Amino acid sequence: MEEIQRCPWLPAHLDLYRDYHDQEWGVASRDPGYLFEMICLEGAQAGLSWWTVLQKREHYRKVFHHFDPRKVARMSDAALDKLVLDPGIIRHRGKIQSVRQNARAWLDLEEREGDVVSWLWDFVGGSPRKNHFKSLADFPSKTAESDALSKALRKAGFNFVGSTTMYAFMQAVGMTDDHTADCFRYRR
Repeated sequence: MEEIQRCPWLPAHLDLYRDYHDQEWGVASRDPGYLFEMICLEGAQAGLSWWTVLQKREHYRKVFHHFDPRKVARMSDAALDKLVLDPGIIRHRGKIQSVRQNARAWLDLEEREGDVVSWLWDFVGGSPRKNHFKSLADFPSKTAESDALSKALRKAGFNFVGSTTMYAFMQAVGMTDDHTADCFRYRR
């Protein structure tokens, strides 16, 4: 039986991580709810491992109203303060508050631009960029596109959207397809 080859960054013995890689990471998404969720979760991940966030993802969805920007934007200071004590999420006050701030910025951007999804995808010319990496050493930590996206999101009022974080976001939502050339997902 031939073993399936996956990207070298993946700790394949972790089922949740393997499923994320095999079914979600790098799949082009134009779902506004998912894109908002991933901006927020990638921001929560800043300085930590994605595995930490992935394990807490379902609880994040629960406490942040399944990342509905309208509901999150209305969350009170008291509700956010309670979340600082919740071990089901990353208990970093700034990252918790950034989810509400990002919801408000998302809604403002939606009002200004109309279609936030198209606005986001314009940073890669509207279609996924397919890279041809062979090893972990080939992966950049950021790109000119992630620099531009980060700068535009900050200008729009978003927090925890640095260029490296936004490159991880772009990889996760399929704006860039960074499966390595030997990964079974690369050929799809």
